[in-house]
Amino acid sequence: MNKTFFALAAALLSSAAQADTLIDNVNGIQIGADGKLQRFKAIVIGDDGKVRQLLEHPELVRLANITRHVDGGGKTLLPGLIDAHGHVFALGYAALTLDLVGTSSVQDLQGRLKAYAAGKRNGWIVGRGWNQELWPDQRFPTAADLDAVVGDRPVVLERVDGHAVVANTAALKAAGITAATKNPVGGKIERDANGQATGLLIDSASALVSAKVPAPTEAERERALAEAQKAMLAVGLTAAADMGMSVPEWGTIHHAGMDGKLQVRIMAYAAGVEPIATFHAPTQWLFGDRLRMGGVKLYADGALGSRGAWLKAPYADKPDTRGLRFHSDAEMFGLAKRAADAGFQVAIHAIGDAANAQELSIFERLSKIYPGDRRWRIEHAQIVDPRDTPRFAPARIIASMQPVHQTSDRLMAEKRLGPGRLDGAYAWQTVLQSGARLAFGSDFPVESPNPFPGLAAATSRQDMSGEPAGGWLPRERVSFAQALDGFTRGAAYAGFAEGKIGSLEPGKWADFILVDRDVSSVDAQNLARTQVLETWIAGKPVWTRAASARGERGK
Repeated sequence: MNKTFFALAAALLSSAAQADTLIDNVNGIQIGADGKLQRFKAIVIGDDGKVRQLLEHPELVRLANITRHVDGGGKTLLPGLIDAHGHVFALGYAALTLDLVGTSSVQDLQGRLKAYAAGKRNGWIVGRGWNQELWPDQRFPTAADLDAVVGDRPVVLERVDGHAVVANTAALKAAGITAATKNPVGGKIERDANGQATGLLIDSASALVSAKVPAPTEAERERALAEAQKAMLAVGLTAAADMGMSVPEWGTIHHAGMDGKLQVRIMAYAAGVEPIATFHAPTQWLFGDRLRMGGVKLYADGALGSRGAWLKAPYADKPDTRGLRFHSDAEMFGLAKRAADAGFQVAIHAIGDAANAQELSIFERLSKIYPGDRRWRIEHAQIVDPRDTPRFAPARIIASMQPVHQTSDRLMAEKRLGPGRLDGAYAWQTVLQSGARLAFGSDFPVESPNPFPGLAAATSRQDMSGEPAGGWLPRERVSFAQALDGFTRGAAYAGFAEGKIGSLEPGKWADFILVDRDVSSVDAQNLARTQVLETWIAGKPVWTRAASARGERGK
């Protein structure tokens, strides 16, 4: 019996009067301070909702004043998982609008649109989730495709990555888009041979039409937040970084916190620098550490799927473009500095290698102006020139990456880049080996909020069906411990929350989940299919699979 055990037991007994819940008979797994797997068999939770102790041998400890005992039934217990990059309200809106995820063709999209329109007879039709890369001809949809189904009112359908929309003719007219309309900075209006808009609007061009869509009402935002929380809790997410929160969304989530309706923990990043006029400075943690506005989200480029990612060399499958550069170096530096001057953490979306190089340079400059612990973040860091990867660590830049993007994008990335430019693609292990910090997320609703397929992708570089054999660029896969760290401690650190969440240590919140298998010992395909049985936040069960099946909340 080791000294650590006796220290734990002594500490437990000295604070027993405060402890009120013991959960034992669990297969506890988390990442320790040394970055390695740490195992335990029981957890003691104080009546303040925080961890008192983890126990390796609870049967040998004399427990006093435990007011509640829960038998874990031998289930695996993990710290609550954290998504380092998601879009909370967008996740909720996706459940309330036309769902086009998984459409197999333009005809499939048209069929779903027709059925949805039949049940929504008035007003704009909004949907999201189509991905032309999954269709046989892989062509982008057009206004004509939508007009053939709905021509009497505006329709706007967002691509799965959120970086392009297709609009029907009625929507184009409402936005005033004609052959004479110029491409906005950082965007593109796709045109036919005659110069007419096809209906496809890429990146900032999509704002021309989305600005005309009626804004969600407060009631709709409340519904979206409720739907998003339900989806997150069901897959074991107890916290997330919300990348790009608007001022109205902040108002809704703040009200939810005041009303006791905010269950998950949200690290909010404002949508651009404009909200700084409202917030002025980062907020404190609110509502029992459930909400904080601490950062600003900026964009450097678009996405690979719509060829908006800004590359150093032309696209292999469209040599007349290198993507979209959203800002000059001076403009981007000015935006980032404005946010940093106000004390906000700066997070910048960069997918292409040119965009990543620009943001590395921006943060290198900023790190000399602000020498403190600023934790600059590059969101996605999908395609990085291998010569640039060593630049992350010296400037203490966090790589916020999404493992499932690799499995979803693999074939498309090969076409967009060609075989000779993949060395820096989704390069998680290279980032870690460079000494940089890594945080994992999903980019929901671009991908499912479920973190277990992300853990599986990170450890295998394979999709849910086990393709490709041996993994795609397998040298970039990470160990299970590294993957779990990315979805717990790494994600917490990226949001300045490591003192509160990310691991089950004394004094931190007792946010954890119980799952149906030992995730540390199964293969990737089984890991991806892990089911959450219970989700606990602040020492209380807020979601259980059994109650959910009965249509109830909590336990």
